Amino acid sequence: MQSIAFEDISDHVGDPGRFLWVELKSPDVRTVAKLGDEFGLHELALEDAISTHQRPKLEEYGEHLFIAVRTVQLWETRIEIGETHLFAGANFVIAIRHGAGSNYARVAERLRAPRNGIRPGAPYALYLVLDLIVDQLKPVMDGLHERFQSVESVLVGGELRRGNLEHLYALKRDLTQLRDAVDPVQDITQDLIRLHPEFVVRELKAYYRDVHDHAARISAAIGHLRNSASDAMQFHLASLSLQQNESVQKLAGWGALLALPTVVFSLYGMNFRHMPELEWPWAYPALLLGTGAAALVLYRRLRRRGWI
Repeated sequence: MQSIAFEDISDHVGDPGRFLWVELKSPDVRTVAKLGDEFGLHELALEDAISTHQRPKLEEYGEHLFIAVRTVQLWETRIEIGETHLFAGANFVIAIRHGAGSNYARVAERLRAPRNGIRPGAPYALYLVLDLIVDQLKPVMDGLHERFQSVESVLVGGELRRGNLEHLYALKRDLTQLRDAVDPVQDITQDLIRLHPEFVVRELKAYYRDVHDHAARISAAIGHLRNSASDAMQFHLASLSLQQNESVQKLAGWGALLALPTVVFSLYGMNFRHMPELEWPWAYPALLLGTGAAALVLYRRLRRRGWI
């Protein structure tokens, strides 16, 4: 396998015995149009390859396939979404990258040194690209799982803050983006295995199934983590509600405790002229003692029930 200049593609594209691997990063319209002329690519596929925000898909255009997949990269604590558009023909594979995502230098290296007697060609190159895209999802999933564990440990420790709920919501949003990237890979590999034997040749069928299985496992892990994040959000909300109920109970308990002496002493504050107990001996000390005893009994009962 040797490198050739972009301008020399036309000298080799017509040779069915030569395989061509092309990788481009966010090319302009002119470059994509030149690729279309050299390789005979369909104009509708070229329009999709230029624009971003394509839905993941696999489409057949005569002698070649067009595949759009999303790539995901973990950057510090957030994920970045990119796209890779693939053209695959009988003797070529073109990878056009948009947005986040590492290059496909590993694909080129493995094409130079194929293993297990596999011949470097379009079927093997297409497998290598899909395999690398799925492999790059694993560290992203591990990073999201670590984020969830850190928030979960805070919740279990009893630290309830609004920020925890915001972190959980952001985690679910990132998991949704990751799911939207990995789920279509299962459909694409399945369609390749069932409908395109010219790419999924007999010696590579197990490799394509392996890509499908890896994507399915990541998708299942995403589902489990989404459920765990939803449970954590419910636990957080329930804990906040319970905490608020306890606060209301304590306020109600102290209100009841303060209401007793307030009612008694407010009677004396009304300044009636004929209050019989005013003429009784020891009436005032007895009133204070009785009020204090009643308040103490009420305090102990409320304390026993956890209201104060």
